[in-house]
Amino acid sequence: MAQDNPITGVDAYTPLEPGIHTIGTADLKEALVKGIADFNAMPTHYVFLGLIYPIVALIIARIYAGYDVLPLVFPALAGFTLVGPLVAVGMYELSRRREAGLDVSRWDAFAVFRSRSIGAIAVLGLLLMIIYFSWLAVAWAIFEESTGGVMPESIGAFVDLVFTTTAGQKLILVGCTVGLCFAVVVFALSVVAFPMLLDRKVKVTVAIYTSIRAVLGNPVTMGIWGLIVAVALLIGSLPFFVGLAVVMPILGHATWHLYRKVVEH
Repeated sequence: MAQDNPITGVDAYTPLEPGIHTIGTADLKEALVKGIADFNAMPTHYVFLGLIYPIVALIIARIYAGYDVLPLVFPALAGFTLVGPLVAVGMYELSRRREAGLDVSRWDAFAVFRSRSIGAIAVLGLLLMIIYFSWLAVAWAIFEESTGGVMPESIGAFVDLVFTTTAGQKLILVGCTVGLCFAVVVFALSVVAFPMLLDRKVKVTVAIYTSIRAVLGNPVTMGIWGLIVAVALLIGSLPFFVGLAVVMPILGHATWHLYRKVVEH
């Protein structure tokens, strides 16, 4: 049986920053195809249902207990794009193991907790969580500034406020613009940082810098990838979030293969 060793790297920290390859849309397509193949070989939708639905149920229960959280429902759900790279770490690990020819089951996603880089992964994950909660605070401030802090009395009143008033239009425009800025920052910081930390022993600062270089070196292609991720998450959210249980692991697997294409080994 194959030994559980990293594909690349050694025990000591890798001191040099890896080169960045130029990739195109064909590479994105190949990464998606390989991501789907990984998911078919290692389906993890039950794991993701177990992660997603307690959060959704908590939000829904809070709405029915009191409408004061209504303005944060969309920002909280949209924030999946901010914490998605952290949630997908287990998928990177499964793809890594499958590519290396190791024995794999869906529960090997939790092998990431035994990774030699778990400390750096935790630091990067903490950074994403800080950004996520900062986004929620900013989203609340935007709501209060746009509407004067007037809290709708029902879900219907909130929908009317958002879609039929000038304040609602301002809320949508400013909120989406600021949210996009948060998403771009997280994307640049983490798109290949988490896979790199699993793949080789590097400092978290090197992984983040490499991720930023990958985005800056392929702005159009990585922008398309970010758009693919956003649209896929939106589609997955539509049937009462059940689609996320398939979309999120596929995107996670595909991101591993994207990393393998864009970062020199």
